[in-house]
Amino acid sequence: MRPPRGPAWPLEPEAADLRRLIDACADYVVEHIDSLPRQPSFDVEGAGLVAASFDEPVPEEGRPIETILDRLRPAVAKSFTTAGPGYLAFIPGGGIPSAAVADLVACAVNRFVGVAAAAPALARIEAQAISWLAGLMGYPPGAGGILTSGGSLSNLIALVTARAARLPENFLNGTLYASEETHLSLFKAARTAGFPDRNVRRIAVDGRFRLRPDRLEAAVVSDRAQGRRPFFVVANVGTTNTGAIDPLPEILDIARRHELWVHADAAYGGFFRLIPEGAGRMPGVERCDSITLDPHKGLFLPYGTGCLLVRDPETLRRAHQGGAAYLQDVSAAEGAPNFTDLSPELSRDFRGLRLWLPIQLHGLRAFKEQIQEKLDLALWAYDELKDDPFFEMLDEPQLSIVAFTARPRGGDPDAFGAEVLRRVNARRRVFLSSSTIGGRYVLRICVLSFRTHAERVRDAVTALKEEAARLSEL
Repeated sequence: MRPPRGPAWPLEPEAADLRRLIDACADYVVEHIDSLPRQPSFDVEGAGLVAASFDEPVPEEGRPIETILDRLRPAVAKSFTTAGPGYLAFIPGGGIPSAAVADLVACAVNRFVGVAAAAPALARIEAQAISWLAGLMGYPPGAGGILTSGGSLSNLIALVTARAARLPENFLNGTLYASEETHLSLFKAARTAGFPDRNVRRIAVDGRFRLRPDRLEAAVVSDRAQGRRPFFVVANVGTTNTGAIDPLPEILDIARRHELWVHADAAYGGFFRLIPEGAGRMPGVERCDSITLDPHKGLFLPYGTGCLLVRDPETLRRAHQGGAAYLQDVSAAEGAPNFTDLSPELSRDFRGLRLWLPIQLHGLRAFKEQIQEKLDLALWAYDELKDDPFFEMLDEPQLSIVAFTARPRGGDPDAFGAEVLRRVNARRRVFLSSSTIGGRYVLRICVLSFRTHAERVRDAVTALKEEAARLSEL
């Protein structure tokens, strides 16, 4: 049989053409990264027209890579500059270039690591990277985990694992507990795992937005008296709104008395444990049954890099392991688990390389220094704003989020704060976000990107002060 007629760009290019393809993309990436400090913090004006330009029939013939990249440029430009130094909204990470290079390698070699026997050494690399993270969180040797697409999937897997361990046969009355400040993904996970909203208890927080242990224990005791089955409690290690850290030792003591699974949602805050100041703020995290981490936050990796750690990896395996006749020829490999047995995913990408390669390349010290800088910058911003007459701080930063409300001389403080935020963001030097806490409009500065340094945080503070003062004069 004759091979099919080749397209303009064959699926299997010659070596020289492949190098040209990679070089063209590398040129674009380097140009983009080099320009990040000069890019606006966001630019979505006209983004709808750019988006509409991609509504087209599937092309029958190929196009030059240069043409494709030229079309991609405005699509990237008309967006939030999440990789830039001025992105202080939500919880940024930045996306270190070395991780992108690791993804290129991982996708190019295209090995399947879901079953360890299919790529024993590569599976061992991923297992080693997970083991590193477990050790950094204070887990003992033998702990395990799984790399995921992010905190949402990690939290879901943790809940399913706890459900299987604590409520193996019937979970209809299973009840779980989380503070009012817990991330949305936990409540979505509860629904996905089969728990209706009536089985979820939202526990009140204290003046620093931390779960109140007395309210937790009272809810557990009340539910048990009514025939419910308390089994799972979330301890936040860095909430999204304010970076609050729940009182882990007290929660763990309550959990021990009532046989609850304790899950630490440390997606944002966990990697602050790498530095002494951060570790001192989360005592007991190493005693939790499971921990969610987001390396695409605190380790600055690209979006799509999450992790779930468990003290006892057998609980993870028992909850997710399955067999199939077509896998009977694949034997177990020594030194690494079958990742297909540890989560809902069967086919999955080689996520371990985007974590392992940057740590090998940069060393852990580089990450520690960046994390320390973010903690210091948040405290500096807090100190600069706390005495300003137009702002009221909600709390001293527990991590790297500065949360505050507006305090105008008269009028609606929420409307005043929203207008200050609009004006600050309109400068396009920084991009801040807001939230609502206790019915109040709250402004946030979140310092986490590895590209964010003192100059850009100073710009944010200066813009806030200037715009609040100008607005008050109108």
